[in-house]
Amino acid sequence: MQRYFIQLSYDGANYHGWQIQPNGTSVEETIEKSLSILLRQPIDITGAGRTDTGVNASMMVAHFDADESIVGDCGQLAYRLNRILPRDIAIQKIKAVDSEMHARFSAKSRTYHYYIHTRKNPFLRRYSWEVHYQLDFDLMNTAAQYLIGEKDFKCFCKTGADVKTTICNVTDAHFEAPSAETTLAEGNSGQRMFVITANRFLRNMVRAVVGTLIDVGRGRITIDDFKKIVDSGTRSDAGESVPGNALFLSDIKY
Repeated sequence: MQRYFIQLSYDGANYHGWQIQPNGTSVEETIEKSLSILLRQPIDITGAGRTDTGVNASMMVAHFDADESIVGDCGQLAYRLNRILPRDIAIQKIKAVDSEMHARFSAKSRTYHYYIHTRKNPFLRRYSWEVHYQLDFDLMNTAAQYLIGEKDFKCFCKTGADVKTTICNVTDAHFEAPSAETTLAEGNSGQRMFVITANRFLRNMVRAVVGTLIDVGRGRITIDDFKKIVDSGTRSDAGESVPGNALFLSDIKY
């Protein structure tokens, strides 16, 4: 058996997240069904993460195991897979990897982008959150620096999540104006992008972090309040979760 990595992207609007669900269509299930049809045998895939309902990925990695004689040319398989997958899922490449490589456990870091815009723009509404508050981004970036390091982020974890630990190591967290490569639409709409990188993320973590930083930027809580929430707060102490449609899994490092 040979292990293969799939690099892909998807628009999460029509899916109940990445992971297979008993009562909703998932990205994982959709790809598994298509691969199984092409390779004429049941194929199980494992993703690098588990994005929530409506969340997007400009880069996701998954792996599967299959006999080389069945898979054949990886480039041709990627082409054929793209032909039968829905238009909101795109395969960038498929490649053979060592059997020890694991899409989830071998990943060293993951980066998420969250988009907000402060002026109405019809071309951003699907993938960016329109915010009507006056926000102090300098203050928000000051607060975001307190996230960096290995800490217990239970205050940003969805209640009832099945995890063994809530400790994560965040290496970057900041707001910036999107570059020409990362902007979502033409025109100046007061767009900002929150960038956060960590070795792992908890369920709903990024959306809760952004919601709490928004509270800082609005003046609803102080930086000291934010630090107390991170250090000893619960999920009810942190801010509301922001909408999932503006969140993108954007990079995974191995």
